[in-house]
Amino acid sequence: MVTVEIDGQWMTADEEMTILNAAKAAAIHIPSLCYLEGINEIAACRVCMVEVEGLDRLVPACATRLQEGMRVFTNTARVQQARRTNVELLLSQHDCQCALCLRNGNCELQNLAGDLGILSLPFKVETRTGSWDPRAPFVKETEKCIQCMRCVQVCDKVQAMNVWQVFGSGSRATIGIPAAMLSETDCTHCGQCVTHCPTGALHERDDTAAVRRALADPKTTTIVQIAPAVRVAWAEGMGLSEAEVTTEKMVGVLKHMGFDYVFDTNFAADLTIMEEGAELLERLQHKDAHQWPMFTSCCPAWVQFLKKQYPSFKPALSTVKSPQQMFGAITKSYFSDRTGIDPHKMMVVSIMPCIAKKEENKLENMRSACGDLDVDVILTTRELIRLMKAQHLNMNQIASRPFDSPLGSSTGAGVIFGATGGVMDAALRSAYYLIEGKNVDADAFDAVRGMEGWKEATFTIPSFGDIRVAIVSGLGNTRALMESLSKGEAAYDFVEVMACPGGCAGGGGQPIHEAKECAEERGEMLWRLDQQAAIRYSHENEEVSALYRDFLGKPLGAKAHALLHTDENWHHKAAYKSEEVVKTIAINIAMSRK
Repeated sequence: MVTVEIDGQWMTADEEMTILNAAKAAAIHIPSLCYLEGINEIAACRVCMVEVEGLDRLVPACATRLQEGMRVFTNTARVQQARRTNVELLLSQHDCQCALCLRNGNCELQNLAGDLGILSLPFKVETRTGSWDPRAPFVKETEKCIQCMRCVQVCDKVQAMNVWQVFGSGSRATIGIPAAMLSETDCTHCGQCVTHCPTGALHERDDTAAVRRALADPKTTTIVQIAPAVRVAWAEGMGLSEAEVTTEKMVGVLKHMGFDYVFDTNFAADLTIMEEGAELLERLQHKDAHQWPMFTSCCPAWVQFLKKQYPSFKPALSTVKSPQQMFGAITKSYFSDRTGIDPHKMMVVSIMPCIAKKEENKLENMRSACGDLDVDVILTTRELIRLMKAQHLNMNQIASRPFDSPLGSSTGAGVIFGATGGVMDAALRSAYYLIEGKNVDADAFDAVRGMEGWKEATFTIPSFGDIRVAIVSGLGNTRALMESLSKGEAAYDFVEVMACPGGCAGGGGQPIHEAKECAEERGEMLWRLDQQAAIRYSHENEEVSALYRDFLGKPLGAKAHALLHTDENWHHKAAYKSEEVVKTIAINIAMSRK
């Protein structure tokens, strides 16, 4: 421990701390731009410069350790001038058309320039240029890049994908990808580079125009589904308090905007559990016919990662589609039949916390209902916020509304899909029921919860025995797990994988806050919604039971397989004819209806 003085305030701190962190602990603000604790601590932007008594030169607070007796001054005239100059230099290489930028009002560089009172530039403006595929799910605008290295470091250190690279050196340095097209790289479109970019250099492809056109077209039936993690994040960009952050208010807003039907992706999450739980049961009862462990398939970035990085494990991937795609298939088949609405005149819109979802709807086997795309347009949470703001809504005058029926009912098990461990927890609740014919306590599997990047547990189902499970979030942790599986150092029966740290709550399409990670806080809100839910088991969703009774038949049945599964990795279709499995599932579902 050392004793130091910062702006006249004496304090005792660990000598391993930087000036930046020590000042933060003392509630003394030192601005920074490129800094990400534990990820990007390279002092590239030089915005956090401070003055230290006895030193001729200024030092970066983010990269300077404390020393005994050190006296630090964070806001002298010399420091202020250095910050102004450094920010002016950054702006001289930055496209400053802020009014045309998606990050306008939420840009760290813009905020710094405003705080420093920069109204003109003494330097010649020379922006870099670069090309980008406009069809990619996210966009890089090179002219807005400030070479802070955040995207590079997040991709390397957190996601272990190494997609971004630095080309050139000095003032000619640029950040890009080692290929002409993003699709030619290993990128999974997780979007973590986007959420950690301090400017508008990286952002999702904007698809709001297509939705606005559909809302204005009386011949198009607009149907929107809301992902679990969106409900705990959408209000962050609308300036609403936690008390106002209700799902019903969000539904009311979407109805006010003109959507004909507002449904809940949680319904499809419950449906996913019925199919995935049944698939797990089938695999467990025919272990020799399958590769292990069985992996969840809800996250498209993870699925792409598996196919590109560890293709030998593809047969172990669940054949179940993601809730988003299940919803689209059911909407353009079951719901279309029930309402008489022409599926070719529907626009199914997904509001997702994810950028990778923008590509998932275009994959093979995602046109299973009527030949059109099952899901037409995917918007991120940020795009939803932009649509809402463009309407100039008065939230106080919009009434709360329930989701429409029948694809709007859900359970607590469906809502936790948005948190790491949630899919595993929900699946185990229903798998236990499908095996035992009775419910286990809804919190029996709480060992799968929490923000730890790689969790494992073993649970006992009396009539079956032990089930070994693992839960990982973040592709860096995923790579470590896959390496352990490849080397035979780890073995599981069931594994949940989410590409983004913390799961969908921390997804690449969620609202961005300066130097703040929100996945844990949002995830805790989802777990609370589960605990408050009247029904906490997917197999007790009455609308899902009605869907099977009136349309699908049974889990793993022929119609369910055609609409809700992919064929690519299923090499044992005969297993679907297992009378033992079908009988067990049918009996237990019938009991749940009673």
